[in-house]
Amino acid sequence: MSDVSPSDTIPRDLKSELRERASAEGFDAVAFTTPDAIPHAAEGLTAFLAAERHGDMGWLEANQDRRGDPHVLWPEAASVVVFGLNYGPDGDPLEALAKTSNGVVSVYARGGDYHDIIKAKLKRLGRWLAEETGAGIKVFVDTAPVMEKPLAQASGLGWQGKHTNLVSREFGSWLFLGSIFTELKIPPDEAETDHCGECTRCLEICPTDAFPRAYELDARRCISYLTIEHKGHIGREFRQAMGNRIFGCDDCLAICPWNKFASTAREIKLAARAETANPALGELLGLDDAAFRARFAGTPIKRTGRDRFLRNVLVAAGNSADTALLPRIEALRADGSALVRAMAVWASTQLMTASAFERVRATEAAREGDGAVLAEWREGAS
Repeated sequence: MSDVSPSDTIPRDLKSELRERASAEGFDAVAFTTPDAIPHAAEGLTAFLAAERHGDMGWLEANQDRRGDPHVLWPEAASVVVFGLNYGPDGDPLEALAKTSNGVVSVYARGGDYHDIIKAKLKRLGRWLAEETGAGIKVFVDTAPVMEKPLAQASGLGWQGKHTNLVSREFGSWLFLGSIFTELKIPPDEAETDHCGECTRCLEICPTDAFPRAYELDARRCISYLTIEHKGHIGREFRQAMGNRIFGCDDCLAICPWNKFASTAREIKLAARAETANPALGELLGLDDAAFRARFAGTPIKRTGRDRFLRNVLVAAGNSADTALLPRIEALRADGSALVRAMAVWASTQLMTASAFERVRATEAAREGDGAVLAEWREGAS
């Protein structure tokens, strides 16, 4: 135990040692800032919520005061250590969009759940820091009410690009973030500046026009939101634009020119698994709840649940032009979940001939008790 008290400024060598220990834990970037370094973050969050662009993400509104100001979250915090873990893919994620009989899973979700991976690393580092200095610490990874991207920019790890995600000059679009808040007064690093320039590729590639303007996102139109956070039926206006994206979307990340400096992730637990590496849609359409849980245990996909995931898979199946998928789709028209049944009807309308659809429409619709599913039958017949 050192003699450093929480109110003291730590010596530079301890700051360097923390970086070394973070690297040994597998982190690819570490930088330092202060809780008061993001004064405009709360204002931006308020405007985002006032425009109702957060959709179903009520947790953003529920913790608005703590999320907008780190001092509200923890008044004793004097410094924030921001950590970046590279999850760069070993190829271009956009290439998978051409394989329409396979579902595209966002790069971040193809390996182990990054929440668990990062939190374990941060806890070890935080424990060491607390024992070394006697200062209090708190560890945060994504699900806590912390605005990690503004803090990351303030620390110098990267900047929030026009697509609102963090961009790094060293790792491109592919950094997971985590943070340790501490009572220690650690000398902050210099903030990063914006290097997007005149480039607008991330805005132009978005399949659903989710960016009202540069540096602003309407989550309600974002495929990542629709396939992961959104709990209800996916609007008809977005279905064809989703293509074969079944969990998340990497388009605005993958197109960024700064990815020319990116490298493949070195954390083995983030490596893509066979179960998540753009699997065949036919395999996924047959998943019941138990099979879904077994297949995606330990991955971010499991958090969404089987019914919402099958909803996404059915949208992809409808866009696939693969009529060989029809038997599995037809079976799901009798699924126990109305969310699944509705998308099974829509997928059927995309792959069946008009006459074949008409032959089954009246009989199956007559057995349906859910209004949203009935609406799909009506829309499909029009």
